[in-house]
Amino acid sequence: MIAFLQGMGTGAGLIIAIGAQNAHVLAQGVRREHNWLVAAVCSFCDAALIFLGAAGVGTLVAQNPLLRDIAGYGGAVFLFLYGCRALRSAYGGGVLQADERLAGQSRLAVLLATLAVTLLNPHVYLDTIVLLGGIGGRFEGHGRYLFALGASTASLLWFFALSLCGRALAPVFRKPLAWRILDIGVWLTMWTIAVQILPRD
Repeated sequence: MIAFLQGMGTGAGLIIAIGAQNAHVLAQGVRREHNWLVAAVCSFCDAALIFLGAAGVGTLVAQNPLLRDIAGYGGAVFLFLYGCRALRSAYGGGVLQADERLAGQSRLAVLLATLAVTLLNPHVYLDTIVLLGGIGGRFEGHGRYLFALGASTASLLWFFALSLCGRALAPVFRKPLAWRILDIGVWLTMWTIAVQILPRD
């Protein structure tokens, strides 16, 4: 139980922060476009990576410069393009209709975008496989997997709460100004992270 609770606390501390993944989940919650699918995919990916880290994969990734560079450049390019999309949306303006979803992306398009913003961001691997996996590795036997389960539980609760908050905020986004503010926030978040994750000599 101690390992599980420590996993929840540590996982929450790393996950509850402004980042590309959280911005995406919140935006889809506001748009009400397959937001529960988005939360489920993010939770599953985090859990899989956390358990991989607990099993010892984190050390191997951290010691491979080529993998770190590939992830860094690929993630930066994706986040830059995602930010461009948000900036274009902010420029065009928009409003959330009261009784209908915004006409937009298909389930497959949302799924692929969610997988990309999750798996192409090196910060996700650093937080889940390297950091949480490394901390969980301090526990012996099944303790490391209880730690991973606790961290995964925190991830699941956070993403579904964030998606729910997005739906609750939907009435606010019937105003074009609020929609522009959200898109600008997503744009700034994506580009800031893209700069941060570029490999440096």
